Amino acid sequence: MALFTEITFLEVSMALLTLGLIERALLRFAPDEMVGPDGWLLQTDEAE
Repeated sequence: MALFTEITFLEVSMALLTLGLIERALLRFAPDEMVGPDGWLLQTDEAE
Protein backbone atom coordinates (compact mmCIF):
# COMPACT_ATOMS: atom_id res chain seq x y z
CA MET A 1 0.00 0.00 0.00
CA ALA A 2 2.91 2.37 0.55
CA LEU A 3 3.60 2.28 -3.19
CA PHE A 4 0.25 3.92 -3.98
CA THR A 5 0.63 6.64 -1.37
CA GLU A 6 3.82 7.89 -3.02
CA ILE A 7 2.14 8.59 -6.38
CA THR A 8 1.13 12.22 -6.73
CA PHE A 9 -1.66 13.81 -8.75
CA LEU A 10 0.93 15.50 -10.96
CA GLU A 11 2.56 12.16 -11.85
CA VAL A 12 -0.79 10.63 -12.80
CA SER A 13 -1.82 13.64 -14.89
CA MET A 14 1.55 13.75 -16.68
CA ALA A 15 1.31 10.05 -17.47
CA LEU A 16 -2.17 10.51 -18.97
CA LEU A 17 -1.02 13.52 -20.97
CA THR A 18 1.97 11.58 -22.30
CA LEU A 19 -0.20 8.63 -23.35
CA GLY A 20 -2.61 10.97 -25.12
CA LEU A 21 0.21 12.65 -27.02
CA ILE A 22 1.67 9.29 -28.04
CA GLU A 23 -1.73 8.15 -29.30
CA ARG A 24 -2.22 11.36 -31.33
CA ALA A 25 1.27 11.00 -32.85
CA LEU A 26 0.61 7.37 -33.77
CA LEU A 27 -2.69 8.21 -35.42
CA ARG A 28 -1.07 10.95 -37.45
CA PHE A 29 2.26 9.44 -38.51
CA ALA A 30 1.97 5.63 -38.35
CA PRO A 31 1.11 3.68 -41.51
CA ASP A 32 -2.51 2.67 -42.19
CA GLU A 33 -1.66 -1.01 -41.78
CA MET A 34 -0.81 -0.26 -38.14
CA VAL A 35 -3.50 2.28 -37.15
CA GLY A 36 -5.99 2.35 -40.01
CA PRO A 37 -9.49 0.91 -40.34
CA ASP A 38 -8.05 -2.63 -40.29
CA GLY A 39 -4.96 -1.82 -38.24
CA TRP A 40 -3.34 -4.34 -35.93
CA LEU A 41 -2.44 -1.78 -33.23
CA LEU A 42 -5.35 0.68 -33.33
CA GLN A 43 -8.51 0.40 -35.39
CA THR A 44 -10.05 3.68 -36.54
CA ASP A 45 -13.43 4.38 -38.09
CA GLU A 46 -12.13 6.68 -40.82
CA ALA A 47 -10.54 5.59 -44.06
CA GLU A 48 -8.22 8.29 -45.40
